[in-house]
Amino acid sequence: MAHVVTSKCEGCKFTDCVEVCPVACFYELNGQLVIHPDDCIDCTACVAECPVEAIYAQESVPDTYQANIELNATEARRVKDGGQEAIVKKKDPLPTADQRKSELGY
Repeated sequence: MAHVVTSKCEGCKFTDCVEVCPVACFYELNGQLVIHPDDCIDCTACVAECPVEAIYAQESVPDTYQANIELNATEARRVKDGGQEAIVKKKDPLPTADQRKSELGY
């Protein structure tokens, strides 16, 4: 089972998680990150690094975010198959990150 980035990441795109990933399974979309389900080794290293708690084990994704399981799989495969490299270095979050983090209660 892979881990999943939920839509809590949307509008934030904190990338603290990518630096602890031992297998480079994170891919970048315009508004958030996604995890490639075939590359994730389920190590859990990324979970504690997310400042908005957007990452869950697939089997533990709350009902509200169930659609994000398919989004991660589809979008990660699309961008990887399109030639985009996995993101492995921390980048600046989106300009809306602090506001989004506050809205989420973190």
